[in-house]
Amino acid sequence: MIRRVRAVCLAAFLAACTSPPAGYNPPPPPPPPPPPPPPPPWELVWQDEFDGPALDTTKWVADIGGGGWGNAELESYTAPPVNARVENGNLVIEARHDSTYTSARLKTQGKASWGYGRVEARIQIPRGQGIWPAFWMLGENITTVGWPTCGEIDIMENIGREPARVHGTVHGPGYSGANGVGTAYDLRSGAFADTFHIYAIEWESQSIRWYVDSTLYLEVTPSTVPATWVFNHRFFIIINVAIGGYWPGNPDGTTAFPQAMRVDYVRVYQR
Repeated sequence: MIRRVRAVCLAAFLAACTSPPAGYNPPPPPPPPPPPPPPPPWELVWQDEFDGPALDTTKWVADIGGGGWGNAELESYTAPPVNARVENGNLVIEARHDSTYTSARLKTQGKASWGYGRVEARIQIPRGQGIWPAFWMLGENITTVGWPTCGEIDIMENIGREPARVHGTVHGPGYSGANGVGTAYDLRSGAFADTFHIYAIEWESQSIRWYVDSTLYLEVTPSTVPATWVFNHRFFIIINVAIGGYWPGNPDGTTAFPQAMRVDYVRVYQR
C-alpha cells in the first residue's frame, strides 16, 4: 500500500512539473514546405505539318521491301509516292491489294532522333480485318545492339478487328513481342477510324506516359518492367500501315481496299 501511495505521489509531482503554467500558449507549428515548382512547359523542337506539295525527305526515310518484317506480314513497303503521299495537308499512307499487298513505312532514322520529350501525332487510322496501323519509336542504337535490346516504344497500335481499341506498349530484352508491357485504351462509342485523334507519349528518364487526346491511360516505369529499362537513349519515329501478320491476322472477305492512314501532323516537344 505504501509503495502504491508513493507511486501516485511521484506521478502527480511529475505531471505538475511538466504541465504548462496557466495562460501559456504554445508556439504555432512550422508552416508546411512549399509545393515543388511545376515542370517547365513543353517547347516544340521538331515538327512536320505536311503542308508542302510532297513528303519532306529531309525529315523522313522510307523503309522498302517485304519478307514479313518479323511478324509474317503480307505487305511490301514501297517508296513514295506509290503508297505514301502528302495530300490536303495530311500525310496519306495507303494500304492496297492489287496482285500483291503494298503499303508504306516511314521513319526519321538518320534524320532526327530524341532522348525524352513529348511525341505526338494527330491521326485518322484505317479500318478493316488484317489492317495494322502504328505510330512508334525504336532505339537509335538498333544498328549496333539489335532488337529488342535497343528498346521499342509503341505510341499507338491498332488491329482492325478491334475498331474501338488502341494499344500502348514498350518492348525490351525479356519483355518483347507478346510479352511487351502495356495496356489498351477503349473508346466509349464509335471507332478510331471514324475521325482524327491525338496519340502521344510523355517520356522522361524514369517514366513513359501514354495519352489518347487528353486522357492519360498508361504509365510505365523501371519498376513495372520485368527486366532492364532500355529507354535512356535516343529513339527515332516510325509511322506505317502493316497488312496481316501474327497479331492482327490476315485480311478476309470483309476487308475493303485501299485503306488509308491520314496524319495531320507529327510533333516533338522537350522541356
